[in-house]
Amino acid sequence: MTTATPDTAELMQRMGSQAKTASALMAKASAATKNKALLALARLLRGHTAALQPDNTQDLDRARAAGLAEPMVDRLKLTPQVLETCAQGCEQLAAMPDIVGEIVGMKQVPSGIRVGQMRVPIGVFGMIYESRPNVTIEAASLAIKSGNACILRGGSEAIASNQALARLVRQALAEAGLPEDAVQLVPTTDRAAVGQLIAMPQFVDVIIPRGGKGLIERISAEAKVPVIKHLDGNCHTYVDDPCDVELAVKVTDNAKTHKYSPCNATESLLVARGVAGHFLPRIGAVFATKGVEMRCCPESLRLLATVAPARLLKEATEADWSEEYLAPTISVKMVDGLDEAIAHINQYSSHHTDAILTTDHRHAQQFLREVDSASVMVNTSTRFADGFEYGLGAEIGISTDKFHARGPVGVEGLTSLKYVVLGEGEVRA
Repeated sequence: MTTATPDTAELMQRMGSQAKTASALMAKASAATKNKALLALARLLRGHTAALQPDNTQDLDRARAAGLAEPMVDRLKLTPQVLETCAQGCEQLAAMPDIVGEIVGMKQVPSGIRVGQMRVPIGVFGMIYESRPNVTIEAASLAIKSGNACILRGGSEAIASNQALARLVRQALAEAGLPEDAVQLVPTTDRAAVGQLIAMPQFVDVIIPRGGKGLIERISAEAKVPVIKHLDGNCHTYVDDPCDVELAVKVTDNAKTHKYSPCNATESLLVARGVAGHFLPRIGAVFATKGVEMRCCPESLRLLATVAPARLLKEATEADWSEEYLAPTISVKMVDGLDEAIAHINQYSSHHTDAILTTDHRHAQQFLREVDSASVMVNTSTRFADGFEYGLGAEIGISTDKFHARGPVGVEGLTSLKYVVLGEGEVRA
């Protein structure tokens, strides 16, 4: 489905100019006004749950007809639960303090001037994403709360759903007296629009790609504005010696099988030799029941063969240790202990989210210090690596970069700090 539009370059230039104008109005909007828009959006999402289904069904039918894999089709669904989570995210953002204009670190220096930093909106961000139409709401709500404007370019597979959601966003902005152009959805599926969006530094301050590795690599290589990104979600769960085996089975099961398609699902399981004999047969039986294929090192393969059918067991290749499956498949490796687990994770992980399941406090602290990832967890599921679950209201994506924003990017990640200096007539000697 391609919406008839003027020349793509002209379209994107116009959208960029409109976003820039809207961003100035958003930057000075009061907290009350922004919160009014967020609460209106939450109300509209709940009130239009049924009305959104025909558009969503159109996308789902088209995706299946095109042969899209079922885990990817699953990402397209706007179920009542998905929409309720979006509405709650808007309300959570509205309830949070407004950090725009906040001044931190104010101190007086020997010259007499006082120096601090003020948190301000970035300006305009461009969001390029695939599949999940709920990202339209997450991006829009975060733009509103952070006082930014945004240009959204969703995937062609979700065009009808995204357009329907964008109409609700514009309605909420209008109700609050904010510029409707603060959130714009690119109305064409022409891929040339992406090339234009990432090459407009005069209008766009940062680009945030959210999708497959190919998309993100392309954006990173071709963008003429800064990019906040992560390429892969090869998340690890490490079962330590000592651990609570019951807890480890429950958490590992959730981390892998709660949902296969998200980037925070565990893709690699590391198990200390000291607990492998107790733990691996237990988790192997769970995975076998759920049809999860296990790609194993030779030692773990022998243990798992006692509980899982041969069709679900394969010997791992070197490539498996760094693979993001997004499917009912997991790599399994036995390690000597904590040091080997940390070394393996830092070598093969995508630096997204990694967890340790342990009853040794010192091991937990070492894991937190030494694992070089955006989110590092103790005794819980990697599936919690999410802006909503972290209490950020929503997230614009996950950043595995080490500058500015890292991990789930919420309101704070969409702001910048500028220095403010207060004086009483001081002059530099």
